[in-house]
Amino acid sequence: MKKGILLCVSLAVLLVFSCAKNPFTGKNTLALVPNSEILPSAFAQYGTFLKENKVISGTSDANKVVTVGTKIKNAAEKWLNANGYQGYLKDYKWEYNLVDSKEVNAWCMPGGKIVVYSGILPITKDDAGLATVLGHEVSHALANHGQQRMSAGMLQQLGAVGVVAATGNKSAETQQIAMTAYGATTEIGGMLPFSRSHESEADQIGLTLMAIAGYNPEEAVVFWSRMSAVSAGKAPPEFMSTHPSDATRIANLKRLVPVAKAEAAKFGVYFK
Repeated sequence: MKKGILLCVSLAVLLVFSCAKNPFTGKNTLALVPNSEILPSAFAQYGTFLKENKVISGTSDANKVVTVGTKIKNAAEKWLNANGYQGYLKDYKWEYNLVDSKEVNAWCMPGGKIVVYSGILPITKDDAGLATVLGHEVSHALANHGQQRMSAGMLQQLGAVGVVAATGNKSAETQQIAMTAYGATTEIGGMLPFSRSHESEADQIGLTLMAIAGYNPEEAVVFWSRMSAVSAGKAPPEFMSTHPSDATRIANLKRLVPVAKAEAAKFGVYFK
C-alpha cells in the first residue's frame, strides 16, 4: 500500500513539472520527453525510411507535394510570428517527399519531416485536397502530438507498475484480472479518446493553416467526403478507434470553416 501511495505522489509531481503550453491549442500538454531528444531521433528514422522506400522526384506530383507543403509551412510561420511565437520552429528541418506506394496515407514526423504516399493522390485530386492532408499532418507535429503520445504511454506504463504494487499480496489470478481491467480501461477510456482529440485538433489547426496558405477550407469537407466514400464500411466503431468517425469529422469541419476563413482574413486572405 505504501508503494502505491508513493507512486501516486511521484506521478503527481511528475505531471506538475512536465507540462508545456502549446501555442496552437493554448493547452498545457504532457512533455515527459523533450523535443531535444525526439527530433534527432525522428530525423534519423526519416532518413532510414527514405532509403528503404522508393522516393518519387522530378515529377509534377512530387513538385506539387513540395509546393503545397512549403505553403503550409509558411502559413504556420506567419501565424506563429503574428501571435508572438517567433522562433518556435527554429529546430524544425522541413522536408517533403512523395513515396511510391498504393497505401492511402501521409504523415509528418516531429520536426517537419513529411511523406505523402502516391496512393492518396487520386483522392486528394487537386492542390486544395493535398493542402487538407498536409495541413492536417503538419498540425500533428506543430501541436507536439507525438510527444504527448509518448508521454501518455509512459504514464500508462507507470500506472501498470502501480497496479502490480497494489496487488502484490494478492493471488496470481487476481493480479491478472486487475491488469486486464487496467489495460482495457486506460485504452478505451484514456488512450483512444486521447488520440481522437489529437485528430480533431489537427483538423482544426490544419483547416486554419490551409486557409492562411490560400486554399479554401471548404475543400477540406469535400476531401473528407471523398475519403469517407473510399473507406465506407471499413472503419471500427468510433469509441474503439484512434480517429473520430467520418460523420463526426465532417460535421466538425463544417462548423470550423467560418473560423478558419476569419483567421485567414487577418492575413489578407479572403474567400467567397
